[in-house]
Amino acid sequence: MDRNRRAGLIYIKINGIQHEAKGTFTVGTGAPKRDAIIGADGIHGYKETPQVAYIEGAITDSFDLDSESLRHVTNATVTLELNNGKTWMLSDAWYASEGAMTTDESEIAVRFESKQPAHEIK
Repeated sequence: MDRNRRAGLIYIKINGIQHEAKGTFTVGTGAPKRDAIIGADGIHGYKETPQVAYIEGAITDSFDLDSESLRHVTNATVTLELNNGKTWMLSDAWYASEGAMTTDESEIAVRFESKQPAHEIK
């Protein structure tokens, strides 16, 4: 493990099956969002609202990829392995993307969401 490496190769897996990751992925941990409660006399505190946990990015379409099945994914385990040695995992995740595809580089936008928070696995 190179402690100086921060980024580079990434791997996206859906139920243990690796797909061809493209570009940048984003992880939303699902932690509550905190917003200040502001009164006429100052800050009173904050309120918390829930946020959905998600993993979002793009994969390359291929002959072997069943894009119809991809759009129907539910109750899945989705992992995103980063080049810094960390892995983010969603449990009971569902496909939540619009299913947009581009032809320039055969790219499919993917987004998986879960009611469970995303977990960092080291």
